[in-house]
Amino acid sequence: MPAYDSQITTTTIESTKMQNLSLSNNKPNIIKINVGGQIFQTTKETLTLAGPDSLFSKLTASSSTHQFLDRDPELFSILLSLLRTGTLPSKAKAFGVQDLIQESRFYNVESLLLNSLADPNQFDAFALQRSSLLPLNGRDYASTIASTPFGTLLVSHGSKITTFDWSMSKKSTILTQFSAVDSLLGISPSIAAAGATDFSGLQILDLNEGSVKEVLSWENMTRSSSTVQAIGKSNDLLFTSFESGRRNSNSIMVHDLKTFRPVSEIARCEIYGADLGSAIPATKLKWVSGFNLLMASGSHSGLSGVFGNIKLWDIRSGSVAWEMKEKVDCFADVAVSDSLSSIFKVGVNSGEVFYMDLRMLTGSENSSWVSCSGERRVINEKKEGHGCKIESHGNHVFCSKGADIELWSEVVMGSKISAREDVLLRERVFRKNLLGKAKDIGGSRITNLAFGGSKMFVTRKDQHAVEVWRSTPK
Repeated sequence: MPAYDSQITTTTIESTKMQNLSLSNNKPNIIKINVGGQIFQTTKETLTLAGPDSLFSKLTASSSTHQFLDRDPELFSILLSLLRTGTLPSKAKAFGVQDLIQESRFYNVESLLLNSLADPNQFDAFALQRSSLLPLNGRDYASTIASTPFGTLLVSHGSKITTFDWSMSKKSTILTQFSAVDSLLGISPSIAAAGATDFSGLQILDLNEGSVKEVLSWENMTRSSSTVQAIGKSNDLLFTSFESGRRNSNSIMVHDLKTFRPVSEIARCEIYGADLGSAIPATKLKWVSGFNLLMASGSHSGLSGVFGNIKLWDIRSGSVAWEMKEKVDCFADVAVSDSLSSIFKVGVNSGEVFYMDLRMLTGSENSSWVSCSGERRVINEKKEGHGCKIESHGNHVFCSKGADIELWSEVVMGSKISAREDVLLRERVFRKNLLGKAKDIGGSRITNLAFGGSKMFVTRKDQHAVEVWRSTPK
């Protein structure tokens, strides 16, 4: 991806507008560009916003004020508008994300385009409302979903994976070798990683060709099959949680995200006897970039209840930086937020949302969960949190409870400053809101939550469609 300073601020754009106005009569500053037979007029200042290595900037270096490019004028118009305003125009939705990306690569402004698509400022959690349904072909319900930061969506249903482009107007479906996909990760708009708990190996899929690019495996002690339990990634690395086919060993493999070559192996466990604690493979992997740690969590349900563990791994040393073993009100699901510097869980018995501040974690014996509501319910055996999903996005945490979605947000004004162990922290206050309007409330139990661009994606039990929630009306 080309290097580019993505910090094009409103001040910069407004400053450029003023320069354009003041220099509107200065003809040498005006450039005419003939793109595929259509004439565009702009200023040198606007074109230089694309960065020194872009084709736009190179056009300003030419002595000629009339340039010709044998390219699509409609796509050029969209990229020029992006330079002028810092955001994509509404007409960009008529094009697929791959078309925009390919054109941006020609002009060497790909990073500018992707930064605009992934702009967190376009995501307003309090304004989210259900805007549309994306129907799925066939009889199978969605088993898992994944999104990319710029808003494309991947949905696995049965042995199929359906891809929706960033505008949600184009879709394509490929058939996989799996009977059902249990783990899915979008690496790019055209590349995905997929795995299953009953099929050996992690498959790297070319979504355009509908083919398997590569299969990543893990060699365990018994040389049996290696099934996939979870997938995660950082900017450079791909993480895969494997379990042996005989379920007597598990591990997390680290691969290079571009070449898919193995980098290291961590968390290898060989299970002997009835050591159920080490028998639990990681079923959720999340990279915590602010701390350079990998969160891995997994749980097991037995006759004595639900128990599990959460670990933070230092990839460089291959060691555990912190660990929490869960027995009382074990998590039904876990999320980690870089923005809020916290781990969040929903208790399987209480159904309550808790957090733990990452900046205060030492040993597991000194760590404890804090209720986001400020009140601790009496723990019972009804498993009120069973099936609940929890995810973080931006400065918010989203937790599904049956058919509804709770939005948890930190109230900074209500927090108090306190000092512990030479670290200045707030006594944090969180507040809950229910998402959506009255028309959005109700329906079947929520089974998956995912976020991409300015959208939230939701699937429900026995529903052959994916809900799209947008921050602004469609």
